[in-house]
Amino acid sequence: MELESILGYLQNKTILVTGATGFLGMVFVEKILRVQPDVKRLYLLLRASDTKSATDRMHDQIIGKELFRVLKDKWGTDFDSFIAEKVVAVPGDVTFDDLGVKEIKLREEMCNGIEIILNSAGTTNFDERYDIALSVNTFGVQHVLSLAKKCLKLEMLLHVSTAYVCGERAGLILEDSSCMDEMEKEITKFDFKVQEMKLVEEKLNELKAQDATEQVITTTMKDIGIERAKLYGWPNTYVFTKAMGEIFLGESKDHLPIVIIRPSVITSSYKEPFPGWVQGFRTIDSVIAGYCKGKLTCLLVDPMSVLDMIPVDMVVHSMIVAMVANANKSSSTIYHVGSSLRNPINFLNIHSFIFRYFTKNPWIDKDGKPVKVGKGKIFKTMATFRMYMQIRFMLPLEGLKFVNKAFGGSFQDLYVNYSQKLKLMMRLVELYEPYMLFKGIFDDNNAEELRRITRERFVDAEAFNFDARCIDWEDYIMHTHIPGLQKYVMMK
Repeated sequence: MELESILGYLQNKTILVTGATGFLGMVFVEKILRVQPDVKRLYLLLRASDTKSATDRMHDQIIGKELFRVLKDKWGTDFDSFIAEKVVAVPGDVTFDDLGVKEIKLREEMCNGIEIILNSAGTTNFDERYDIALSVNTFGVQHVLSLAKKCLKLEMLLHVSTAYVCGERAGLILEDSSCMDEMEKEITKFDFKVQEMKLVEEKLNELKAQDATEQVITTTMKDIGIERAKLYGWPNTYVFTKAMGEIFLGESKDHLPIVIIRPSVITSSYKEPFPGWVQGFRTIDSVIAGYCKGKLTCLLVDPMSVLDMIPVDMVVHSMIVAMVANANKSSSTIYHVGSSLRNPINFLNIHSFIFRYFTKNPWIDKDGKPVKVGKGKIFKTMATFRMYMQIRFMLPLEGLKFVNKAFGGSFQDLYVNYSQKLKLMMRLVELYEPYMLFKGIFDDNNAEELRRITRERFVDAEAFNFDARCIDWEDYIMHTHIPGLQKYVMMK
């Protein structure tokens, strides 16, 4: 049997990408343009007031990034004309009907030509404002789906979710919607969209009537998000609203060909377009940055817990392969893209690699001095961590409060500063706790079957590798991920 080609399928295709300024969306755009220059068109939906603003934002926040240096070198002086021919910046927003695309002619052109939609738009902040998280992660999915149903040539809608829609489940977590069954039963009892938006609008109106500051409004909206998430059994606003987005997609998809990709913790590029590229701090990166600068001396984590992480280029490869393999199939398939089942790494080993790296390559502080790192204190439960914090920080803070009062407020600024830092640290610990103590392993039988099909069916399968078993974690963390994090994020 003659083998097919992934690149052949992508030739002359028209693709809509939401979330193109995000880490994953940007790497997807770069990969498509680099490996298949004969793609017909990429529409990039960008929040902007008009086409010029959208185009400027595309060049500033996407095309202008170092991620595209390999593509720029490939095309040389023809790079700008290549981008102009292949990429269209579309002013819009997933939080609006028709994705906020106001120009009728452009909207009709898109609906008549789009064959593939990648929905990677989303806010990934664990404690995002509830109103924002709902509008993007949940109702944004409905708006994308609505547009997809208007696309006359649609062959595939790929939605990027997260493996952690499972909440805090333990054991083997399946590639299906079973982890959300209980929540689905709850929200189908009433009009969830109406109820939650009503709750948000009433609270916002109440705050405005009180002339609340923007900071108070933001804090209140964040707190409501966490409260609602925990009410329904999710640890934070991010995974809660992403789970709701998946549920609504499943309920309203009709016969559209849909794939849901659930990546775990996405890390820097493994190989493409070059090793180590990363944008912003990912889940584990904040810990690495705090540790190397000597600011993080204690950590809440189970050393034997597995951190499921996967390089961004492997996630993109899985997305492209899933698009091609499932095109035009009137069904939906869920893929976990991670490493915990096939090539697990625990926090004990991660900590060892990080310690060894910064012992050999210490961070240089603002005074030009190397920061010496220690192994730090590890706490396996929240109870023991709180006890340590009480003795080490909270009691001294109470002492400072007493001294401040005795001296007529002379130490007020110092007290407020330390108090705010302590509250922020405890909030961050509470947000990260579910992942540092996570006991789940993500089943990836669907993804494994996709890998098998890819090897057997496509002649260019090796160019789209997403098998985590090939990763040497020690080499990757010490020679790719940490150097990349330093170069592309910490030193910017």
